[in-house]
Amino acid sequence: MSRALVALALLAAALLPLALESEGYAIHVLTLALLFAALGQAWNIVGGLANQMSLGHAAFFGIGAYAATILQIRFGLSPWLGLVVALALGGLAAALISLPTMRLRGHYFALATLACGEVMRVIANTAAPLTGGPAGISVPFGAEGVWMMRFEGGRPIYWLMLGALVVVTVVFEVIRRGALGYRLRAVRENIAAAEAIGVDTARVKLQAAVISGALTAALGVLYAQFNFFFDPDTVFGVASISVRIALMAIIGGIGTAAGPILGALIVIPLEEFANAALSDRAAGLSQLVYGAVLIAMVLVEPRGLMALRFSWTFRPRRASA
Repeated sequence: MSRALVALALLAAALLPLALESEGYAIHVLTLALLFAALGQAWNIVGGLANQMSLGHAAFFGIGAYAATILQIRFGLSPWLGLVVALALGGLAAALISLPTMRLRGHYFALATLACGEVMRVIANTAAPLTGGPAGISVPFGAEGVWMMRFEGGRPIYWLMLGALVVVTVVFEVIRRGALGYRLRAVRENIAAAEAIGVDTARVKLQAAVISGALTAALGVLYAQFNFFFDPDTVFGVASISVRIALMAIIGGIGTAAGPILGALIVIPLEEFANAALSDRAAGLSQLVYGAVLIAMVLVEPRGLMALRFSWTFRPRRASA
């Protein structure tokens, strides 16, 4: 039954753009929501399964965006080839960051990863000959086609983001259901007990970080092709990327495949609606309303919105008088 529901949901998501204007605002928001759902799913591998609350995933995201774009500008390489390079660089960067930080826990780990993202932002701002510096960098204009990821209208990039979300979700589910997932959950529940039963916790966390970092970098490539222009503060931003990615999974429900998807489909449209409806009313009003709604969501169910479903499903019946 669950597989049938998933298939129907995918079919509905794939057909939805046909009912929307190809260049419209609605399809733009939905495409952005799919991107951040995939990013939240990639973050979920370390944040949800292993409880490693990373705030530095913007480092991998920006590396992917810059790597593919620079290769396209300098050598005319297809973004698909840039995506392969981004996967390798994202995994390598995750390994280099994880080696000195994997022994840290809680807020110490979060602060260390946040610092890594900030370091990458500073490097990108100062390396102007390569990255464009604070002025940013643009994806070169070229002929339309699948090979160069240049499409007419918003539907093809929507479907590309949907495909990316499916791939990242499948990877997450394979890990969650496999041996690595069990080891990661053992680390999450009690790292000392996990080590006592023979789990190599350092290796397990390193594997999860490399996979998560590689997927995040690949999604950075898709963002570059979706947005066409970006700067260091955009792709390496703490609030705009790192915190936003984690927020998708936290609001929806960490450690679950549906959590980041639900979170993104609520948070991104909510943020866009607040900006569109309230930004011209008073300075900061849209951010105030948006933040208040997020706080209310967390207060209602700190474990994420997915937990509400389980609460209603397993609520015990009252005994009849």
